[in-house]
Parts: sequence; C-alpha cells; structure tokens
Amino acid sequence: MKTPEKHLYYLSELSDYKIAGGYPDVRNWEVKDEALRKIGTVNNLLVNKKTERVVYLDVEVDQTIIAADHDPYGRPANSEIREFINEKGENHIIIPIGLVDPNHEQEYVFAESIDHKTFAETKRISKDTVIERDYENAVLDSYGRRYVHTPVDKRMDSDVENAEVYKAERMDMIKQRHNVGEYRDSETPSKNIEDEAEQYFDENDGVKSRGRLEDEEFYGRSEFDDSRFIRGKK
Repeated sequence: MKTPEKHLYYLSELSDYKIAGGYPDVRNWEVKDEALRKIGTVNNLLVNKKTERVVYLDVEVDQTIIAADHDPYGRPANSEIREFINEKGENHIIIPIGLVDPNHEQEYVFAESIDHKTFAETKRISKDTVIERDYENAVLDSYGRRYVHTPVDKRMDSDVENAEVYKAERMDMIKQRHNVGEYRDSETPSKNIEDEAEQYFDENDGVKSRGRLEDEEFYGRSEFDDSRFIRGKK
C-alpha cells in the first residue's frame, strides 16, 4: 500500500524555517473561543512547504474539551469509519490559521466565530501525528458547521460570504467529478441537479471530492488567509 505523500510539517521539524518578520510567534499562547472560554494552548505550527506558509495551529486542547465527550462531526461512528472517533490519548486539534485572530497585547489567539461545542466535536489527534488530507477535510467540515451554533448577529459579513463561496466551490467540484448537471456527458437532463449533488455530498462528506486539490489551490482558500496575523492588519 502506497504511503501518502507528506505535505504538512511541524515547524519544530524544520530547522531551516523561521517565522516571517511581522508575524507573532503564537506558540504557547492560549486559544479562546467566541465566548473567551479557553480551548487549549498552541503547541506547534503546521507548515506547507510547497506554499511556504503556516496553514494550521497545532493546539493541545484544554481538559474541558476532552471532558465534554462529544462525538466528532462527520459520518456516524462505526467499525469502518474509525477516523471520526476521538480516542484516549488524542488531545490535539488543528485550526486553520484564517479562522483565528491573534491578540498581540494579551498574547492569546481568538476564534471569533467558533464555540466550545464545535471544538469539542472536532476530530482530535495525538501529538506529532502525520497530518493527511482526509483528516484536514474532516476538520474543515467540523469548523464549517460552526454557524449552527453562532447567532446571526454575531457572524461577520465576510465570514458568511466566505462560507457561501466555500459551499459553492465544493458543489462545483462535485458536479465536475461526478458528471452532475451541466457536466453530464449524457444529453438526458438531471431530474434535479442541486439535489443530486447535495445527495452525493451528504453521502461522502465532501472528503474525497476536495482531497485531490493541489496544495496551492487547497491552501489558497479563505480558511488559510493569514493576513490578520500581520501586526496592525484586520
């Protein structure tokens, strides 16, 4: 069985990599949710070498996350889908850098639109686990559902817009990959293009359809926009 190509590296593994000037080193900073409840502490940073960017924070979660004992978002747990179950010893999560803001003065990281429950339901990993694309997609799907728990008046317009764009991008990829709707080779029209695509997405959790993206495209999405980490920018 072929081993998947490693595309993410912990910063601690890369002796020739340094954090760019103007960016804070948020390692050892606390991570807080939208209610300023502690989620955990940044233990490491995850770098994509092709794009030469930090794309995730590696967070050692607070005990309250583990004690919440929620099942992760994703397909129902069964013997064939063990990757969606949090197990003993798994006490780290990754957070896309574009979903958080650094508080430079008080030195903590703020997840403005993600609540404690969503973090508790996110698939965890053990420290220093090799990150594969399927796990990234599972995590992104978890955080993509953060709006279920966030009141409308607390959502930033840009976040809502980005969520809609992200959904549209995923839908388009499904259509192309599975010949749905206008991409269908047959001249027989689909009974309902959107329902067909939505059904496929529900059955497959969007994992396989997004997993083949090249790194440059995958990490070019709004979830990985690190501009807010530049001191003085919003």
